Amino acid sequence: MGLENQIIILGKVALAILLGGLIGLERETIGKPAGMRTHMLIAGASTLFAALGSVIINYFGEVTCGTDLVRSDPIRVIQAIALGISFIGAGTIMQHPERRKVIYLTSAASILFTAGVGIAVAVDQFFLAVGCVAIVWIVNRGLRYIDKKVLKRRTPLSRSRESDLNE
Repeated sequence: MGLENQIIILGKVALAILLGGLIGLERETIGKPAGMRTHMLIAGASTLFAALGSVIINYFGEVTCGTDLVRSDPIRVIQAIALGISFIGAGTIMQHPERRKVIYLTSAASILFTAGVGIAVAVDQFFLAVGCVAIVWIVNRGLRYIDKKVLKRRTPLSRSRESDLNE
C-alpha cells in the first residue's frame, strides 16, 4: 500500500476519532464512565481495523501466488470489532448496590454504536456516520429530557417500590 492510501486511512481514522469524540462528549458532560477519550479511541480503532481488512487482503494477494489463494469475508472484521467492543461495554455495566438496578447500559450501548460509526467511516459512508452521531445526540439528550419529565410523575411510585424492596 502506497503512502497516499495510508494518508487516506489516517484521515478516516482522524474523522472517526472526531465523530466518536462527539458521542463521548455527550456522555462525559453528564459524568458517565465512558467519556470522550474512550469513544474516540473506539471509533478510531474500529476504522483502522476495518480499513486494514482490505489492506491485508491486497497485501497477501501480492506477496503470495495471487488473490485467488486469499479469501476474505469483510463481515468477519465487523464481527471481531463488535465482539471486542462488547467486552469493553460489558465492563462499564454495573448493578447499583443501593438502588438495586443496572446502571451504565446507555454508556455501553454508546460504545458499541461508536464502533459502528468507526466502521461506517472506514467504508466511506461519511454522511451515514455523521447522521448517526446526530441521532445518538438526539436519543441521549432528547430522551433524557423526556425521562426527567416522566420520572418526575413516577417518583412517588418508584419510591414506594424501593421501600418494598428494602423490607
